[in-house]
Amino acid sequence: MNYKTEPAKYKKDVVARLIKLIKEYPIIAAVNLENMPAKQLAVMRSTLRGKVEIFMTKRRLMKLAIAATKKDKPGIEKIEEKLKGMPALLFTRENPFTLFKIIKKSKSKAPAKPGQMAPNDLVVPAGKTSFLPGPVIGELGALGIKTKVDAGKIAIMQDCLVCKEGQAISQPLAAMLLRLGINPMTIGLDLVAVYEHGDIFDKKVLDIDETKFMADLTRAAQYGINLSVEAAFATKENRELLIQKAYRDARGLALECNIITKENADQLLAKAYRQMLSLKEEAKL
Repeated sequence: MNYKTEPAKYKKDVVARLIKLIKEYPIIAAVNLENMPAKQLAVMRSTLRGKVEIFMTKRRLMKLAIAATKKDKPGIEKIEEKLKGMPALLFTRENPFTLFKIIKKSKSKAPAKPGQMAPNDLVVPAGKTSFLPGPVIGELGALGIKTKVDAGKIAIMQDCLVCKEGQAISQPLAAMLLRLGINPMTIGLDLVAVYEHGDIFDKKVLDIDETKFMADLTRAAQYGINLSVEAAFATKENRELLIQKAYRDARGLALECNIITKENADQLLAKAYRQMLSLKEEAKL
């Protein structure tokens, strides 16, 4: 075996395989496998088999493959800056939002370990703890957490930001979060961004609260209909409402101007009767 040529051939084969996948699939995602246990990764591969292909290799080889496909995939180079931690590329034909939802559901919470980067701003919420007064008050104070004694137990006085997103979690903080039962980390594929037809979608864009989204969409549609009715702008959706509004407005105008119609004769007689009684009362008759 030629030990000098074999690694070079392997790398070329890896890059060629990646180039083929990039050209073949319309949806390409950058995922971070840092802190992902091998056992859970195997389970994830099994779950996604047939829908998603996960490809792991060195970042440098990924960049070579990406650079070689710029002409075929305009904008694909934007995915390079999303290769974070222990990166891998994920290939699929699934809708990006559906893909994110599948991956998000597969995640589970885990305690923080010293040295790990905070995935988001870590906040210790206000409220009672199970701790008895003692040295732990000083430990909490050292982390900037204000406390008091309430009914014989330590209580945290207010929400406290203990670590900003992207900062390393210290050993004392990791230990305290564990004691407080706060598990800020997630075990699972961390989908960083998705490439589709030249566009890059970050996970913040893909992470949609479907219930809230549908409520917002329904509210927006109702506001649009209300505005079109008020502006008397006829559409297929509001024609019936506009006719009903016009009918009500016409009846109101006829009644106000004392114009007798078949629809308002009873109302006008009742109106006249009330006016007669009022006049009689004023005249003391």
